[in-house]
Amino acid sequence: METRIYAGERVKTIRETKGIAIEALAESAGIEKQALQKIEESQNLPSLAVLIKVARALGVRLGTFLDDQEELGPVHITHQEIEAGFNPGGAATTKRQMQYFSLSQSKAGRHMESFIIRFEPCAELDFVLSSHEGEEFIYVLDGAVEINYGQDTYQLQAGDSIYYDAIVSHHVHAECGAAAKILAVIYTPF
Repeated sequence: METRIYAGERVKTIRETKGIAIEALAESAGIEKQALQKIEESQNLPSLAVLIKVARALGVRLGTFLDDQEELGPVHITHQEIEAGFNPGGAATTKRQMQYFSLSQSKAGRHMESFIIRFEPCAELDFVLSSHEGEEFIYVLDGAVEINYGQDTYQLQAGDSIYYDAIVSHHVHAECGAAAKILAVIYTPF
């Protein structure tokens, strides 16, 4: 099942099971009601920051929206599975200028979320910063990325990394006009 559809169904199911009105969840998560409706109707898969806010408001892990099976032991993913996930019909999740592939979606009880994220070349210069509880670690696998973090901007090349508190407003994207690929590990306290 496509992650966008699966995540939207999970959000709606959990919200309804907990007896929370859509307006109340939107307010608690700090997002617009219409944006939440689009998520639940599988019209939009928001950024990870928005999904984290919805997860916190529902009292669940971020991974709850992406899990399709529960593995108690180690989760092993081959590079062939990752590459296949980015091909049409694969498991990658599309979000505007990026695609991300969850490396941990089947791990039960996890406290971190790990992703391989591919950024498409972009021309957009005005990015909206967002924040959430927790920490993020980024390692650039290919290309170059720019990270807007509070009032600072960091330029990272292949082989560079950054670790930061996600409560500070931030945005990660490829340097404009070029593609990039990163490993991202996100920790959100629960």
